Amino acid sequence: MSLLLSLLILTLGLAALIKSADFLVEGAASLAKRFGIREIVIGLIIVSFGTSAPELVVNILSALSGSYDLAIGNVVGSNIANTFLILGVSAAIFPLIVKKGTVWKEIPLSLLAAVVLFVLVNDTLLEGEPSSILSRADGLIMLFFFIIFLYYSYGISRTTGDAEENDNTIVRSVGSSVSRVVGGIAGLVIGGQLIVTSAVALAQSFGVTEGLIGLTVVALGTSLPELATSAVAAYRKKVDIAVGNVVGSNIFNIFFILGITSVIRPLPVGPDINIDVGVTIVASLLLFLVMFVGKKHMLQRNQGIVFVVLYLAYIAFRIWQG
Repeated sequence: MSLLLSLLILTLGLAALIKSADFLVEGAASLAKRFGIREIVIGLIIVSFGTSAPELVVNILSALSGSYDLAIGNVVGSNIANTFLILGVSAAIFPLIVKKGTVWKEIPLSLLAAVVLFVLVNDTLLEGEPSSILSRADGLIMLFFFIIFLYYSYGISRTTGDAEENDNTIVRSVGSSVSRVVGGIAGLVIGGQLIVTSAVALAQSFGVTEGLIGLTVVALGTSLPELATSAVAAYRKKVDIAVGNVVGSNIFNIFFILGITSVIRPLPVGPDINIDVGVTIVASLLLFLVMFVGKKHMLQRNQGIVFVVLYLAYIAFRIWQG
């Protein structure tokens, strides 16, 4: 496969993935409303799943095809892009005021997710095993953490009523809704397969690892829904949506997507992933610390620009490292 063709297929795959996720969310939310399912469930489960569906599909298909580095790199790279790039761009557009609960609970939860991942991928370092693997047991541990996060999110939504206030679901006919759900799922599978195939071809063309392609090109591509959501939210000064979308996505990516992927098929882990998981930990820690620098509980414009520069420096380092 030629380089140009690989890039074209990757672009088509990303476009199909993002549009299909929109179709799936619209159809599922419409069905939920039509059959009287509570709005809080729509906001908490359906929309959250929809924005992370690209990462989920790419991960499952990568694992099933044996591209393990691509699967892990996609999640870790997406989390780094979410924190440094997406929050950085959003803050540069409009300073992000962060709620006290997000500062003291949700951001620490995203840090915990990164630390848990570091522990689980270091069988060699911590237990002296000859190799490291994200086993099915590790996946179940992450899914248990995810259930706790869902319970917490449900409690927050019940208290604030945000899901009720922000719901703008369009109720369509059953046939239209079902067709959107089915089409969305089909598009996710097709788009995900195109991405995995082209990513492997790109790695071979450039002589780099699949993990690097996953950490950079694929991770950034699958993070486009979060980037669009947070940037528009910041432009419209809905800063809670901008911050909550990113922090929640980071927790979702590790605990649910890596959890479900490793339950389906255990993922061998190379030692180089520690660099990227370490950057994920540092990103979450920095996000927490900047909440107390300058204006309290605010990610300011200059801090957002620093975050973007840190992301570009990280990408440059990983490309240089190969």
